[in-house]
Formats: sequence, structure tokens, C-alpha cells
Amino acid sequence: MSSLAERLRLLLSKKARRARRQQLENALPPDAARIFTGQQVLHGVFEGMKYPFLQSVGSMLYPKLLGSYEREIHPQIERFCQNDYSEIIDVGCAEGYYAVGLALKLPNAKVYAYDTEEVARQLCTDMARINGVADRVEVRGFLTAQELGAFPVTRRGLVICDCEGFELELFNEQNLQHLRHCDLLVETHDFMNIEISTKLLALFSRTHNVSTIKSIDDIEKAKTYDFPETRGLDLATKKKVFRELRPAIMEWLVCTPK
Repeated sequence: MSSLAERLRLLLSKKARRARRQQLENALPPDAARIFTGQQVLHGVFEGMKYPFLQSVGSMLYPKLLGSYEREIHPQIERFCQNDYSEIIDVGCAEGYYAVGLALKLPNAKVYAYDTEEVARQLCTDMARINGVADRVEVRGFLTAQELGAFPVTRRGLVICDCEGFELELFNEQNLQHLRHCDLLVETHDFMNIEISTKLLALFSRTHNVSTIKSIDDIEKAKTYDFPETRGLDLATKKKVFRELRPAIMEWLVCTPK
């Protein structure tokens, strides 16, 4: 399949999933919906971050507002936030959850937020502005493998990547040599191509120490996640609050320089 055809397939797939997410979010019961009357993150690594809109791009909104979104990687995000990064590259920034959140946590870093969707770029720009970090969050469009390999890192960089399967095209031997002193956190989408994790693990292992973190199923989240706001809810409603609608158990590759 050509790169153009693959990108078109990914775009159509993202649009279909977005429509499904919107339908499900509109169906949240009133006793759960009242949790989210405020427009800021309630818990987690980005607690207090403001949302200027009740909208999320490419993922469910409510886990982000509650602070349970991708809780599996929160400890790793906290560890990364102990580092004094000069640049952070966020590939697939959506509305800016990580781009703006990391700008708030790391005041010395300049964040470069990439997304192919115009609505995502506009929302990320708005979110950076309302959180007072617009001067350190630069929103851009499509990032090529060649551009990644030439990206100027002045001291120490962090790359966060969630790009719907494009990660297999984005990273290669050449740009990883350029990024060999950077930390990487890459979400892999094996449900789109079952070889992605295997190939990237082999590639990243040449320059980095690599560990993996697996996602947790939405049912398990409903049974085990404990937040003050959800303690009075039944399991079915908790699932609606915590669900991220991953089509399979997924992985993040955590890469630190050798």
C-alpha cells in the first residue's frame, strides 16, 4: 500500500472512531456527567490544566478531564518530568493534552506540537493560550522522517509519539542516530499493523534501552480505578467514564539513551 493510500485509510479510520466517541460521550448518564462541569483536569500528572473547550481529538474526553487518561504511563511521564529538557517533540498532539501539559510541567522546555488535522492544531493553540504557555508551544502540521532527523536539539530532547500507525514510517536508522541522546515515548498501533511493535523494538534497541508498558482494558479500569468522583457510581457507569475505546491491548515503547 502506498504512503498516500495508507494516510487516507488512517484519516478515514480516525474520523469513524471520532464519530463513535462523540456518540458515546453524549450518552454519559447525568450522575457521571456532573463530574465534568468544570473545565480542567481533576487528577493525575496534569492536574489543574485548563480545558477551554469540552472537546477532545482522537480520544475520549472524560478520562482526560478526570485524570485517568493513559494512567498506565503516568509514572513514566513523572520520571521524564524530572529531566531538564530543552525541546519536546509531540507527534500527534491532538488538542494538546501532552503538549500543553508538559509545557506546564517543564517550564524550561520549548514544545513542538505536530498534528495533521487542522481542528487539532487550532484546539492545541487555544489550549496553550488559556494555560499561559503559548510562547513555548509551537503548533505545526505534518512531520516527515527527514525533518525529524534534522530537528535541532540544543541540549536534551524528549519525543512523544502517538500517530495512528505512522510511527513505523516516521522512525528509521538515520533519524534515530540523530535522536540517540533523546528520550522517546512511542505508542504503537499493532491493531493496524501487527509488526509495528516488533520492528520498532528492534530498531530502537540499536541506540536506546527499551522497555514496554501495556495498556489496561476498559473493564479492568472500571473495576480497579479509584477516584473520589466515581466512588458512588455503578460499574457500568464507571466503565463509561474511564473508557478509552482501545481496539486491543496496546503498548508504549519507553526509550532512554544507552
